[in-house]
Amino acid sequence: MTRLTLSAFAGILFTLASTQAGAAMQTETVEYQIDDQTFTGYLAWDDAVDGKRPGVLVVHEWWGHNDFARDQAEKLAAAGYTAFALDMYGSGKLAEHPDTAKQFMQEATRDMEQIKARFMKAKTLLAEHDTVDGDRIAAQGYCFGGAVVLNMARLGVDLDGVVSYHGALGSPLKAEPGQVSARIQVYTGGADQMVPSDQVAGLVQEMQDAGVDLTLVTFPGVLHSFTNPGADRFAEEFGMPVGYDEAAATRSWDGTLRFYREIFGQ
Repeated sequence: MTRLTLSAFAGILFTLASTQAGAAMQTETVEYQIDDQTFTGYLAWDDAVDGKRPGVLVVHEWWGHNDFARDQAEKLAAAGYTAFALDMYGSGKLAEHPDTAKQFMQEATRDMEQIKARFMKAKTLLAEHDTVDGDRIAAQGYCFGGAVVLNMARLGVDLDGVVSYHGALGSPLKAEPGQVSARIQVYTGGADQMVPSDQVAGLVQEMQDAGVDLTLVTFPGVLHSFTNPGADRFAEEFGMPVGYDEAAATRSWDGTLRFYREIFGQ
């Protein structure tokens, strides 16, 4: 039987979005406030897993909080984590055209303190969930989200690890020695026109100079957005230099899970 519940969580009303009959997977759509703006996130966890487990934040691509981000949260839940696909733009801000996506991204990133506040609110919500060990939190991001999680690491946010998939690697922020507590993994495409080789080299130099534990994997011939099966449609419809690559997507996902097992001591 499908069971629908309402529960209070840190003063935020959670509406159970969907559960499958007899399934261990639980998902909730979460509405929360930051100042006077409403945001909509998505929680996923497996209630067959005993006790508290690590939590992972998922930061969406520049399109906004969409089905792809939610799918990643569910994949993490199936792997034994509680995942929260957060919202960086605000409820209802989901782009269908790259011009709109660019506008939403520019609005969100005009102030790094705004980005940090939105990230930290989501981190707090995840850490306070009944299934989560709040001392074990990581974050992963895609495209725009990949840049976000790297910048949160640069700012010294308390995270065990961050993973960036085809995210921008250059930033006005720079990692400083002793400031970055997170271990970092980066997956990038060798043919990604949006993340050229000078950005890759610059990140390696930056993190090496700051003494950061960095693992970087580059996939030869692979384009931007290689993890997203919808990338080929974007390429065809908008003429964007993006493309899905199943092998790179699989290798980066498998590497991420190994990374989490290592940093969380599993």
